[in-house]
Amino acid sequence: MSSILSVKDLSLIIQREKLLKSVSFEIKRGEIFALVGESGSGKSLTSLAIMRLLPDVVSVSSGDIKLKNNSLFALPESQMQKIRGKSIAMIFQEPMSALNPVMTVGDQVAEVIKIHLGLKKDAIKKKVISLFEEVALKDPHERYNWYPHQLSGGQKQRVMIAIALACEPDLLIADEPTTALDVTIQAEILKLLKKIRAQRNLSILFITHDMAVVAQMADRVAVMRYGEILEQADCEAFFNHPQHPYTKSLLKDAMGSKEDRETGGEPDRLLEVEDLKVYFPIKKGFFQRTVGYVKAVDGVSFSIPKGKTLALVGESGSGKSTIGQAILSLVHITDGTVKFENQNLGRLSEAELKPYRRKIQVVFQDPFSALNPRMTIGDIIREGMVSLGVGPKDRASQDEHIKELLLKVDLKAEHAHRYPHEFSGGQRQRIGIARALAVEPELIICDEPTSALDVSVRSQVLKLLKKLQQESRVSYLFITHDLSIVPTIADEVAVMKEGKIVEHGSMLNVMETPQHAYTKKLLESAPKLPNTK
Repeated sequence: MSSILSVKDLSLIIQREKLLKSVSFEIKRGEIFALVGESGSGKSLTSLAIMRLLPDVVSVSSGDIKLKNNSLFALPESQMQKIRGKSIAMIFQEPMSALNPVMTVGDQVAEVIKIHLGLKKDAIKKKVISLFEEVALKDPHERYNWYPHQLSGGQKQRVMIAIALACEPDLLIADEPTTALDVTIQAEILKLLKKIRAQRNLSILFITHDMAVVAQMADRVAVMRYGEILEQADCEAFFNHPQHPYTKSLLKDAMGSKEDRETGGEPDRLLEVEDLKVYFPIKKGFFQRTVGYVKAVDGVSFSIPKGKTLALVGESGSGKSTIGQAILSLVHITDGTVKFENQNLGRLSEAELKPYRRKIQVVFQDPFSALNPRMTIGDIIREGMVSLGVGPKDRASQDEHIKELLLKVDLKAEHAHRYPHEFSGGQRQRIGIARALAVEPELIICDEPTSALDVSVRSQVLKLLKKLQQESRVSYLFITHDLSIVPTIADEVAVMKEGKIVEHGSMLNVMETPQHAYTKKLLESAPKLPNTK
């Protein structure tokens, strides 16, 4: 099998610091080659080097990249521009920011064809429609004139794939192409990429940190860490006989643990949600009359005992986060009750709610936007304590308490004086957890708290949450669309679809013997790790 791409001893530096260290690998024609590693390992930097899109401050200190035996580093920029999009194409992680919001999706695909193939207007439109059909975008003639905001995440990613395929490239670089997508949409995109690979004999460089996706997609795998490739192997050998300790650690973290944490007796119910309905009015016309309702949450009931975790699972738009907002009294409840310690929160005034604001806290999905960039970590944690009147009142005692909290979430006491931009994503999520713990809550709503994190960092955060639960008997409502983490964290699981809970039971029952067709579909769609030794 002939080699499409060859990366040989590639080293990149910024000033005197080495970013990539003698990276070497080959991608053969028709092969899916997975590049695996945590954030900052050098995966995306490698892809930018292949596209010759490195920032000016980064320079190549040694090595070469060859496309079909032609050195890309030897080409002038004018020739490299012809290769980008035509011979090598790229699909990005976040389709919303990768598409131009003021151009129709049809025109965005047409633009690539016009630049590289120089076809006439009618021929271009015909080719765009055929590409939309190839990537299974419904009603391609109609969608041609739609703007990105009118499409779902999965549809946007299909448009990105159409743009990448427009000029029939030799190599497709897919940089975390399914990270932002729900499990069922992810399954569709992965299936589509494999189908296109088979039809076109296309080579794919698949960059990811999701080991289960690697198992489903890759022919060969390379593991990166700190700018080096630690291990390369074909997919079967990689999962069954990993060689490097770091690879073994990644696979162990990806597999997680499965425990049935049920105990005898009826535990105290901390939170009870009964027949909860949250409807948002649809208003139309000059007078903005209500013409209908979006039933975001439609008759949902569940309870969470003290010291236990309920995982609320479902796709985007199923109503999971709206339930969290209703419990926090951040959206108007149309009907039903939210009882905390037998108190109906919906009947309380804002002043009466204040004590419950302390008892119910939240950890957000995005650790980057959840922290105020202008405040030190110490002041971020202190803010909740002061506003809710919790903990010591004098500043010196507060500082001591903040240091204790930071140590509790496996950070350092001196971190209190730093700012959010000085921390990694996993560290910021620990800060978010410390902020929630500062007011001594009894329930923490965790809204997709690990979706932005790498597999090993995700594993650390989940272990931390379990440790804190064992120490303080805090309860969690864990909102997620990632089924792979449910066995690690949950006692019970509730599966949501279109505002309703379609299945609810113990973690083992729901995950191993699902009853509802939708739960079965979610579990079947989720990429799985092979039975590693």
